[in-house]
Amino acid sequence: FGFMKLLANPSLVQAIFNGDPDEVRALIFKKEDVNFQDNEKRTPLHAAAYLGDAEIIELLILSGARVNAKDSKWLTPLHRAVASCSEEAVQVLLKHSADVNARDKNWQTPLHIAAANKAVKCAEALVPLLSNVNVSDRAGRTALHHAAFSGHGEMVKLLLSRGANINAFDKKDRRAIHWAAYMGHIEVVKLLVSHGAEVTCKDKKSYTPLHAAASSGMISVVKYLLDLGVDMNEPNAYGNTPLHVACYNGQDVVVNELIDCGAIVNQKNEKGFTPLHFAAASTHGALCLELLVGNGADVNMKSKDGKTPLHMTALHGRFSRSQTIIQSGAVIDCEDKNGNTPLHIAARYGHELLINTLITSGADTAKRGIHGMFPLHLAALSGFSDCCRKLLSSGFDIDTPDDFGRTCLHAAAAGGSPLHYAAANCNYQCLFALVGSGASVNDLDERGCTPLHYAATSDTDGKCLEYLLRNDANPGIRDKQGYNAVHYSAAYGHRLCLQLIASETPLDVLMETSGTDMLSDSDNRATISPLHLAAYHGHHQALEVLVQSLLDLDVRNSSGRTPLDLAAFKGHVECVDVLINQGASILVKDYILKRTPIHAAATNGHSECLRLLIGNAEPQNAVDIQDGNGQTPLMLSVLNGHTDCVYSLLNKGANVDAKDKWGRTALHRGAVTGHEECVDALLQHGAKCLLRDSRGRTPIHLSAACGHIGVLGALLQSAASMDANPAIADNHGYTALHWACYNGHETCVELLLEQEVFQKTEGNAFSPLHCAVINDNEGAAEMLIDTLGASIVNARDSKGRTPLHAAAFTDHVECLQLLLSHNAQVNSVDSTGKTPLMMAAENGQTNTVEMLVSSASAELTLQDNSKNTALHLACSKGHETSALLILEKITDRNLINATNAALQTPLHVAARNGLTMVVQELLGKGASVLAVDENGYTPALACAPNKDVADCLALILATMMPVSSSSPLSSLTFNAINRYTNTSKTVSFEALPIMRNEPSSYCSFNNIGGEQEYLYTDVDELNDSDSETY
Repeated sequence: FGFMKLLANPSLVQAIFNGDPDEVRALIFKKEDVNFQDNEKRTPLHAAAYLGDAEIIELLILSGARVNAKDSKWLTPLHRAVASCSEEAVQVLLKHSADVNARDKNWQTPLHIAAANKAVKCAEALVPLLSNVNVSDRAGRTALHHAAFSGHGEMVKLLLSRGANINAFDKKDRRAIHWAAYMGHIEVVKLLVSHGAEVTCKDKKSYTPLHAAASSGMISVVKYLLDLGVDMNEPNAYGNTPLHVACYNGQDVVVNELIDCGAIVNQKNEKGFTPLHFAAASTHGALCLELLVGNGADVNMKSKDGKTPLHMTALHGRFSRSQTIIQSGAVIDCEDKNGNTPLHIAARYGHELLINTLITSGADTAKRGIHGMFPLHLAALSGFSDCCRKLLSSGFDIDTPDDFGRTCLHAAAAGGSPLHYAAANCNYQCLFALVGSGASVNDLDERGCTPLHYAATSDTDGKCLEYLLRNDANPGIRDKQGYNAVHYSAAYGHRLCLQLIASETPLDVLMETSGTDMLSDSDNRATISPLHLAAYHGHHQALEVLVQSLLDLDVRNSSGRTPLDLAAFKGHVECVDVLINQGASILVKDYILKRTPIHAAATNGHSECLRLLIGNAEPQNAVDIQDGNGQTPLMLSVLNGHTDCVYSLLNKGANVDAKDKWGRTALHRGAVTGHEECVDALLQHGAKCLLRDSRGRTPIHLSAACGHIGVLGALLQSAASMDANPAIADNHGYTALHWACYNGHETCVELLLEQEVFQKTEGNAFSPLHCAVINDNEGAAEMLIDTLGASIVNARDSKGRTPLHAAAFTDHVECLQLLLSHNAQVNSVDSTGKTPLMMAAENGQTNTVEMLVSSASAELTLQDNSKNTALHLACSKGHETSALLILEKITDRNLINATNAALQTPLHVAARNGLTMVVQELLGKGASVLAVDENGYTPALACAPNKDVADCLALILATMMPVSSSSPLSSLTFNAINRYTNTSKTVSFEALPIMRNEPSSYCSFNNIGGEQEYLYTDVDELNDSDSETY
């Protein structure tokens, strides 16, 4: 609450800030709105809670103030009261049913706020009302993380005493002890350790608490952890030890302690860098470097790319540290893998003082580095004139060439400053002398460029270009890419050059003769016009010259884009203005995506260009123009999160519920991308949150599937305000709860289950619990069971399968354990007669098989509709381990010899699939070798790959083993031989009937959450290197 803005608020809010209950009563009596919201949606109750005024809070609530009102950041009055550490205010709010589980936009509950603000009394009031003190915020941090970070021991004690998980980790896998160590809260660290915190735990990048404390220089924590005996040489994911991290961050006190305790000073990381490399490069590493050198660090150790610590000082210009290293015996002219010495590196980066130190210490200025270049080459190429002077004064021969025959003068001419380019390409005196001596003005170089091309590129005052034109330079000559001098002048925005060329030859004539006409047969035509180049690069002054002569402003490039399209795409307002004023078409569509310049501006968030285009477009309904996929500019703005453009389009009357060819609206896109401000704008303008796309999916489905909790909350609030049912099912019967469970978005599941409509099973019989366990989302599954009751664990889908079948199919043991702990029926059968054990056995899910036969005592005698037992199914798919696990529990010989519908025993099936160990085990348990299947084959004959081979094998056996006609073997063998001459069924050892997946495949789940048209990668990936701030 800003006190400067107080006077702009209603009298009621001012009275609250004055702390005057009587005035508040009087204003309420005068019908002042107790639920007034300011521009940040804060109510008078928020103000009273912020001030901690319990009396006024009571007064407001009794007068109808909404106790759980949320401001624009989703903060409730309870959040505010807790942040102000006001126990009395908290007690009053709780008395009036304030929501203790309310989350703000960072998903933080009042308990998080209490922990972060050291409000221990408030926390004591909140904790008894909470079912779980381990709720995590958007960053994955629990209240214990916040308490540890803020260093409040009492709060940590309270949370631990109430069941806080001491080893809970955030989204970077950091635990409370990481943050306490990083912040140097030694007492909290000790407290956590005394309660069993792991001192050697690692985050996702394998940082330990010792790494964390070392990075921030918290010496007391470092000493404590070392006293506990933690490994001081433990590497993180990049191979950096705590000593590396301390050196990188310049923490010399920590470095001294680690060295004294025996840390390895020459340990290399993944890239071969030692702590000395880091100390040499670090901003504050001077003292660290001295400590390392003084304790035996190797000054000549090389990294994987061949760099020594001296190279690192040269790279970063640490000249005083270079002196220390040199005095400690560093090799001056050591080479890295490119052949560069420290002198090459210092010259390349312009570190003059370091060059002086190296030369004084005897560095070889004539030593060749990368591509045979000398230090002087590199200094000249980078434009460091002072470094060049320093190197030249050492007596080096300036005309010595590198491997490509280039001297230092070549390097200077191609170097980085405008002065070099002017000297190389636009020196008027040189030009005058050369042309006067007979040099050809139209000679081509290897890229097909004439001197005029170069002048058009870099001649800002036009003097050289004018001289070349006067001496018959041809501006129509094209280089190998098809570009002439007009293209180059346009691309670099040289208005004066264009005017000079136009004064010699009209530009339209020049472009026709120089081959930019794309219909020409010549294959040396430029694919884009000078108009495109000027518009794309934002050179509006050059564009003004071009549009005077080049009348076709709607010329297209190879993909059908016009200059106006490119200018709008890049956001060059002046160029857009020039082209529109000259009559460029606004609604022309490109060839590929069929998009207009309006779409281009909307896609990249150029709101000024968008306003200009829409304001000049005809007809006026251009605001809803569709591209080839039916997408409007509003949809593209929302898709890319451009809030300004969204508001601009809505204010121009854009249809907020327009649909593309897939039936998706702008709100569908906001739901997928999670751009909350765009979604808020759409909802404010009446967007319908329950519109279905072609698959029957609403924005609520998509936000739940993608895990965007903020958007989901806003959509649910919108649905509630319209008394609409958000538990609508898509074309396959899946609700938003199905989607959230399938993709494991626990916060979304929690939010949906808070809605009464989601507290009963709706939609597809493949229930949310099936969805959760099929993808191993144990947290979501547990929430469902806790909220909907244990009866859902035996719910059946359309194929009669329970969640236990789904968990068994995918071998998700944790989910299996959860279901079994809630009395899931271990022997339930689906419509094909298969139990969870059969499903696991058929798919070779050994962990599940082991659990079901050992812990859950699954029935092994059950048979499916084809009379296969679990043992048959395991053998039929060649899952030897699963079969052996089942066999281990079988003692009944009848079960060993059980036959399926094809009269095959497990021995038939195992032998057919070459499962040697299973066959051996079956024989050991008494499996019959004489059992005959429906084709008359014994297990031995079942090994044959087909009927003919089986019959041949029977003939051979009959010949090899003559027996009496009364022998069982005789009858079996001759039955098989007789079948050879009779019409009989083919011997079939095809795969046994397999489970059909639900609804089409367990693995694909009907592509739930697979809206690939929308999914764009976020852009907020963290740097994978060691950062200076842990």
